[in-house]
Amino acid sequence: MDINSAASLQTVLKARVLVGFLGERAQFGWWPTAFYESSGRLFLKPIFSRTPQVAQYHGVVEAARRLHDEHLSVGTYHLFRLPEEIEQDLHMLVQTAGEEWSPAALYRDKQTALAMLTDMTGPAMKGGVGPVSIGNVRDIADHLTEIASVYCSAFSSNAQSFPYLVR
Repeated sequence: MDINSAASLQTVLKARVLVGFLGERAQFGWWPTAFYESSGRLFLKPIFSRTPQVAQYHGVVEAARRLHDEHLSVGTYHLFRLPEEIEQDLHMLVQTAGEEWSPAALYRDKQTALAMLTDMTGPAMKGGVGPVSIGNVRDIADHLTEIASVYCSAFSSNAQSFPYLVR
């Protein structure tokens, strides 16, 4: 599967938004942010009046990126740190997507989001605690079900897992 296809980018974005939402303090508390809560949006609206959903997305991505980077080796990639060209494509997708990519529109609550993440895993469940090797970053589109599976297992068992990719 080619990561440059629109469908692949949308799947990566969906996984990011799901895991980002579930990792926030009101859900599983992996990072201490509340960007996707209504109060987070109210906080961002005066500053980012035309693009609060983009600011929410980038706030969550940065919080998740920092946590993942603390637990993984330099030079590895993960759902929240991908090669620059993919990051730019995801940013453009978020900018043009608008409200339909917000967790409020997609999931509404923790249980619905967890069910959607479970739907992304497919039949195979891959788990682990801490860093979990997945494969090569150039094949990320082929590994999204494994990545979703690791996060799903971690959230379900109340443990932190960090699926990563190498170049």
